[in-house]
Amino acid sequence: MNEIDYKKLFTEARRFFSLEWDYTKLTAVEKMAVLLSSIAFVAVVIIIGTFVLHHMFAALISVLTSALGCAWGAHLIAAGILLILLLVLFAFKKQLIVDPVARFVSKLFLKPEDNE
Repeated sequence: MNEIDYKKLFTEARRFFSLEWDYTKLTAVEKMAVLLSSIAFVAVVIIIGTFVLHHMFAALISVLTSALGCAWGAHLIAAGILLILLLVLFAFKKQLIVDPVARFVSKLFLKPEDNE
C-alpha cells in the first residue's frame, strides 16, 4: 500500500514540475517578445527621428545661409547646436536613458505575477 502512495506522489510531483517548467518557458517567451518588440519600436523611432532631425537642420542651414550670407557660418552654427544637444544628452544620460531602461526591464522581468 505504501509503495502505491509513493508512486502516485512521485507521478504527481513530476507532473507538477513539468507544468511549472512549461509555465516558466511561456512566461520567458512572453517577456522576451515584449522586450524585443520594444527594442524594435525604439530603433524605428530613432531612425525616423534621425531623418527628421537631419531635415530640420538642413532647413535651418538654408535659413541661416540666407541670413548670414555664408554657408560655412550656417554649418558651424548648426554643428554648435548639435554639439550642445549631444553634451546635454551626455550630461543627463542617467536620467534620460539609463534609469528609464532599467525601470522598464526590471518592471518587465521582476513584477509579481497575477495569480488568477
